[in-house]
Amino acid sequence: MNVTVLGAGAWGTALAVHAAAAHPTRLWARDAEQAARLRSARRNARYLSEIVLPPALQIGADLAAALRHGEGGVVVIATPMAGLEPLLARLPPAFDAAVLWLCKGFQEPTGALGHEIARSVFASTRVGVLSGPSFAIEVARGQPTALVAASSDASVGAAAVAAFHHAGLRIYTSADPVGVEVGGAVKNVLAIATGIADGMGLGLNARAALVTRGLAEMTRLGVALGADARTFMGLSGLGDLVLTATGDLSRNRTVGLELAGGKGLADILADLGHVAEGVRSAPMVLTRAAASGVEMPIVAAVADVLAGTIGPEDALEQLMRREARPESFDAGQTDPA
Repeated sequence: MNVTVLGAGAWGTALAVHAAAAHPTRLWARDAEQAARLRSARRNARYLSEIVLPPALQIGADLAAALRHGEGGVVVIATPMAGLEPLLARLPPAFDAAVLWLCKGFQEPTGALGHEIARSVFASTRVGVLSGPSFAIEVARGQPTALVAASSDASVGAAAVAAFHHAGLRIYTSADPVGVEVGGAVKNVLAIATGIADGMGLGLNARAALVTRGLAEMTRLGVALGADARTFMGLSGLGDLVLTATGDLSRNRTVGLELAGGKGLADILADLGHVAEGVRSAPMVLTRAAASGVEMPIVAAVADVLAGTIGPEDALEQLMRREARPESFDAGQTDPA
């Protein structure tokens, strides 16, 4: 099976390194100079400097050649959310491959999820999302990782298993792309909230409360958008939330820690050097939630802090002043328990 990975950032490089151990794999970089550097140095100095790119991994900047390589196999789009629609739009209408994306978030300014974008610009239904609790560097190192491939077309999940289920990577399948995408998008915002709390020194009790109540918010939004509530107890829900909210390698958690320390958002993002999707997703999450009649107080507080309308201390006070209520496990309810 041929595998093509579109996007030579950290995640794209890591997955291409993994796939190349078992299949003919081509990594596409948007910039020809970057592709040449990767080929000559056999390292991605900017994103994964410690990883040696295997000799078998093909690297190039010719998109047409990359797509020809992936036809009949698997094509993975490994760009930030902003790059998903442009690449899907460049795929041939009758393209014969299972197409999956790694990006997690809501598109700006539409608030669309990946499957909604695909439905609007790409004729094929053989599309899906590959997500779950994972840091790129650990996948590249071959450390044990579990992901979920979600699609309404079972053949897409089967293709993802055939392509990536080997060595240290385990692939589960799901028929709920909505739930998997909501989990992957909302957890980034909740990780910023947890980073803020940790940066303020609020303690482990506060962290546990934020993760738990954040999961409730995530689930309510997902169910309102058509997801299965059970998905949020899996890899792309609880699993990814725990990793991103507590892991030291989490960019979104880092944003929260720095905000709590008084650093400006523009400076944080400039120093980070990588995309922190939670920053862009927060207002989009609220837009979708409002349209669905779902209140998300933790996400709203994060969005306000990111916008600079309140500080972390005021956001905490705002959350703690909320009216007491029963803890509810009704995923369908819209009331913010």
